[in-house]
Amino acid sequence: MTPPDAPQGSAKKTPLWQSITASLTEDLAQGRYAPGDQLPTESQLSARFGVNRHTIRRALAELADQGLVLSRRGAGVFVRQRPTTYPIGSRVRFHQNIRAAGRLPSRKILTQVTRAADTEEAEALKLPAGAPVHVSEGLSLADDTPIAYFTSVFPAERLPDMPAHLDRTTSVTKALKACGISDYTRASTRITAERATATLALHLQCREGEPALRTVSISLAPDGTPVEYGRTWFAGDRVTLSIGDS
Repeated sequence: MTPPDAPQGSAKKTPLWQSITASLTEDLAQGRYAPGDQLPTESQLSARFGVNRHTIRRALAELADQGLVLSRRGAGVFVRQRPTTYPIGSRVRFHQNIRAAGRLPSRKILTQVTRAADTEEAEALKLPAGAPVHVSEGLSLADDTPIAYFTSVFPAERLPDMPAHLDRTTSVTKALKACGISDYTRASTRITAERATATLALHLQCREGEPALRTVSISLAPDGTPVEYGRTWFAGDRVTLSIGDS
């Protein structure tokens, strides 16, 4: 209650950033921006509301804290999408999983090298210590949004042409088929939760420290020979891992 001697017009005003947050929340509620849409830039929002960019940043930060939007480094601010369900089973296929979720899959190979296997890789692929392996690193995307960063390790002597086929197809399934392996299954998958490092956050266009789901898997050819040792970091807010026998 305002004291009797309080000066007229001293009622506390709503901070501008809160008013802007409310307006943008209404925009989202009314469907003016759909899940996955990019919001206008800070400059555009500053012009719309007649405030400085610092005030806009404060409003956008509040929307992010509420889980309504996601800031992607170097790309902008986007309306959060519902997480994509990604089945993990004996026959994991990236493109098939993403299409089944109603989204457009793609992969981007960032780098490929051939080097000596480390202890963990050699054990997983049943190779002698220091045997050569092909290592492919890149991004898995759904509707051009990165949802995972992957590192795939292949036995170089068994699959000498794997890098060339991956460069051409970007698909592990197609590349293995071109190498003469018509089918493969996962022998095991381990899942752990981590926080995104600065480098991982850069790749996934998320904030450092945000949750990521890390999977470590071994894939086998029909004769039981290991053909891939994979490590994948999924953006925790964009993917729901579903465990099953698929």
